[in-house]
Amino acid sequence: MPVDFASFDFLVVPGRENAPAEHWQSHWLGAFPNSTRLIQENWSQPEVAAWTGRLDRAVEAAPRRVVLIAHSVGVATVVRWTAARPELAKTKVAGAFLAAPTNVDDPDPSFDVVRNFGPMPLARLPYPALVVASRDDPRVRLAQARTFAEAWGADFADVGELGHIGSAARLGIWPTGLLLLGGLLGRI
Repeated sequence: MPVDFASFDFLVVPGRENAPAEHWQSHWLGAFPNSTRLIQENWSQPEVAAWTGRLDRAVEAAPRRVVLIAHSVGVATVVRWTAARPELAKTKVAGAFLAAPTNVDDPDPSFDVVRNFGPMPLARLPYPALVVASRDDPRVRLAQARTFAEAWGADFADVGELGHIGSAARLGIWPTGLLLLGGLLGRI
């Protein structure tokens, strides 16, 4: 049976510095009329309480069940929010597309700006999810992304060498990602 994209609200959850016009998340916002970008007050210095609080308000306000489309520290935002609000997540989230989940627990000093999102929750998610990872992502090793997927009860997709799967990858609308999203929606 074909997926009815109009039966969900798509909530795009960008990572640090938002998703500029060339980012695949921005292209997807243009492709789905029932999509919204989660706006954060401070894109450069993510703060877990502020970011998860905005996500909480957006999910509660959505008129339909939401499909979360998260990237980078946006994935940590989704997982931390889900751990804090499991009942709301169970009833209002239809599924989550989790691309390039930044390893907020990495001890390297370059991760200090997102360290407040740690430790990364490792409980099973109460909705269908897909973790999408790149083999050469500097923000998460492929094996760690796979470990996250297993802990969360999510499917896992290795998309090859796309770096952090962000603007630098120049993916445009990212047809492969859309196919993966369609597979996730088919499970809902």
